Amino acid sequence: MPHIHPGDDFVAAILEHCGTHQIHPEAGCIVPEFGLAQNGNHMNIGITIVFVMVLSLAGLALASEGSPYADEESREVKALSKSEIDGLLSGKGMGYGRAAELNGYPGPAHVLELGEELSLTASQRRETEVIFARMEAAAKALGTELVAAESALDQAFRSKKIDESSLSELVKSIGDAESRLRAVHLSAHLQQTEILDDQQISTYMALRGYNSAGHGNHRKDHHGK
Repeated sequence: MPHIHPGDDFVAAILEHCGTHQIHPEAGCIVPEFGLAQNGNHMNIGITIVFVMVLSLAGLALASEGSPYADEESREVKALSKSEIDGLLSGKGMGYGRAAELNGYPGPAHVLELGEELSLTASQRRETEVIFARMEAAAKALGTELVAAESALDQAFRSKKIDESSLSELVKSIGDAESRLRAVHLSAHLQQTEILDDQQISTYMALRGYNSAGHGNHRKDHHGK
């Protein structure tokens, strides 16, 4: 292969050639004919080198993106991280009460944490503790069920013993457990709101850092003990 040095004019020629041909969205310009008789063998080799280099760089760029799941293949349950499993088994909120929380319905766990700031009465604290205990117990049971259902789905794929029928049943089990778990958390928010007055709810929202716009006031005949 002839040595290509800065004095050669082939780079300028290539740029001019690319400027008059179709541009490939990933690999740069496409050179439809590597050999042009009037440019000679030197030009042919130069264009080939540039074309191969551009394709190689494009391939490296695409390969570097990788899969967002590349570090998850060693998980015990592929669809759940360790922290998610721990949270489900321990009855944590896991964001299931978000629809209530962000619309002005406080959750019992945080109400207990903010009890002093909310000026909870002795009666409100006792009722909140009951709501929280009931929610946590149900959430632990359903969280365990959900992890088991996800594990069953994972195992079915891992063992290569899955078909359309079994897939439907496994996914249905996951959906059922998760919907009941979400209902448990949302119900706790409803129950909690029943025993707080509007001022306590407004204070709660402010302490939690939420914008009060759109939360509205709750009807007095629904709570305010």
